[in-house]
Amino acid sequence: MSRGMLTVLVAVVAIAGLAVLSLGGAYNRLVGLDEQVNEAWSQVENTYQRRADLVPNLVETVKGAANFERDTLTAVTEARAKVGQVNFDGPPTAEQMQAFQANQDGLSSALSRLLVVSEQYPELRATEAFRDLQAQLEGTENRIAVERRRYNETAREYNTARRGFPTVMVAGMLGFTERAYFEAVEGAETAPQVDFGGSEDGG
Repeated sequence: MSRGMLTVLVAVVAIAGLAVLSLGGAYNRLVGLDEQVNEAWSQVENTYQRRADLVPNLVETVKGAANFERDTLTAVTEARAKVGQVNFDGPPTAEQMQAFQANQDGLSSALSRLLVVSEQYPELRATEAFRDLQAQLEGTENRIAVERRRYNETAREYNTARRGFPTVMVAGMLGFTERAYFEAVEGAETAPQVDFGGSEDGG
């Protein structure tokens, strides 16, 4: 083999080696970012589940108020049942995210209605059980807002890396699909209002 051919062969092998290393690094980075998205999604599910778990206690507590609107309680119970009907193995697709968010928003709306109605029952708001649920729900709604924002941030970092070069060369082939975001809706920058106390800024 001539010296020229040997030089070309060494150059080809070196380039191929660098390409493999580059693609390998891109793959490893995607794996790490994917795990961060999975972890963030798990936290989102946990916080939403915590809220769903509080609903039965809230309903039972409110039932103790004389003549409380039955339709309002039914709406909350039905909305709570719907949030348990959408389950995924890992972060959802865009279509699944829409269904998940719609069901969660439905529960938020039903809870808001219940809280508005509860303002008409001062004896209910004065109970220790109701005040305890107030504190728990407020804390949970705050955590939901935080975890949703964190999920969107990790999903954005993953999606940005996935579209970059040379990562884009291996992402599709190896099953690294784009992650869906929580949509930015009016008021999404703050936790849903669950103020049982009827304060002026409670909405």
